[in-house]
Amino acid sequence: MLTIGTLAKRTGTKVQTIRYYEQIGLLPEPGRSAGGQRRYGDSELDRLSFVRHARQLGFSLDAIRELLDLSDHPDKSCAEADAIARRQLKQVEQRLARLEALRTELKRMVHECSGGQTSDCRVLEVLRDHSECLTEHEEIGA
Repeated sequence: MLTIGTLAKRTGTKVQTIRYYEQIGLLPEPGRSAGGQRRYGDSELDRLSFVRHARQLGFSLDAIRELLDLSDHPDKSCAEADAIARRQLKQVEQRLARLEALRTELKRMVHECSGGQTSDCRVLEVLRDHSECLTEHEEIGA
């Protein structure tokens, strides 16, 4: 049996994150020692590793919940898991397209900067007036 600290170290997950995953139901409520300490076994270690890897691949908590449910029911069709992964791939490709547009615009801004005074700075001018941008883009966090 593992303590929460050991589980955290073995998976590279913060203790607070493990507790949060328990609160939202991604991890089951752990067993407790006689002293009230959380105790985890191999199944919790595997499940947390699954969640952590899914998060690293950018899956949302809702998508992870769906994937865990599929994993918990091995008789279900793999088509649902495939659809979730395809949806995630599409989102990644959309983010990459937005990043490429931003890269293009930033390269143009830097290339057009003459290096003179800030009153003539092309970078500042483009940032001040969005109509000067040649590419469509939105905030990365949006």
